[in-house]
Amino acid sequence: MANLSTESYKENLETLSFLPSFIRVARPLHWVKNFALFAALIFTGNLYTKIFLDRTVLAFIAFCLATSATYIFNDVWDIKRDRLHPHKKFRPIASGELPISVAFAEAFIFAAASIFLAAKLNPLFLFSIIGYLVMQALYSLVLKNLAIIDILIIAAGFILRVYAGAFVINAHLSVWFLLCVISVALFLASGKRRAELGVISASSGATRQSLTKYSKSLLDSYVTMFGNAAWLSWALFTFFESPQATVPVWLFLAEISKTTTINKMLMITIPLVIFGIMRYESLIFEDRTEAPEKILLTDIPLLASVAIWIGLVIWILYSGVSTVA
Repeated sequence: MANLSTESYKENLETLSFLPSFIRVARPLHWVKNFALFAALIFTGNLYTKIFLDRTVLAFIAFCLATSATYIFNDVWDIKRDRLHPHKKFRPIASGELPISVAFAEAFIFAAASIFLAAKLNPLFLFSIIGYLVMQALYSLVLKNLAIIDILIIAAGFILRVYAGAFVINAHLSVWFLLCVISVALFLASGKRRAELGVISASSGATRQSLTKYSKSLLDSYVTMFGNAAWLSWALFTFFESPQATVPVWLFLAEISKTTTINKMLMITIPLVIFGIMRYESLIFEDRTEAPEKILLTDIPLLASVAIWIGLVIWILYSGVSTVA
């Protein structure tokens, strides 16, 4: 009995020793990208509709589980390359902190849980989760080594998140909003590759085959092109889809002069979007980091611009200062 108790105690200690790595390998920091699922909820005016909010929160959890499963699978598949990378070599699997068998089990549990939860929500959302898992598996196995295709797949992941959020509440998204989503997704994806190339160049090595087919000047042109498309598409969205002002102060200003008419209130957020894109580009070109989510959460000016932008959007759409035409 004493021996059994000792063995059980040792097993428990071993399990606890894996816990930090078990959490870190899931990359919870990257879950910030899954907040894209709330876009449809906010822009369709359903943020305060409890049933839709509850469904979107559950969808967010399901997508977090799915994304973590794909990250773990990718880390297992890329273990040899990651050990040559200046930063990725410290990841739990590449460093040997987390056994591959434990990582596989964790990935399977996360994927199964995300599918189970998605099945309870909506058939189209379920297809979105399954499609995301399949797409990311193909990305890890083959597609990430194909130049241009790898950027398109990364962008598709962002787009799928937004539409998964729309599927779960059965919401319609305008073509202008779709243009915004595509432009921003391509901007973030090309920015990620540009920053990765900067990190690899600084360390005099390469761990991703597709990166050898890119030059800094080419990726700079991609980032610039999609950055311009991102703010212009947002400007078009605010012009064509913005609610009209109805608060007396705006109407009074309109009576004074047509020049002071404020009929497209979301357009006041355009300068913030331009600043955010300019700030993000400057950080990328400085080779500060290869992860968009790290930039967003650690750079104070960028974080502040995003927070103010979100606050303004919610204020304009929900505070009663305007109404849909």
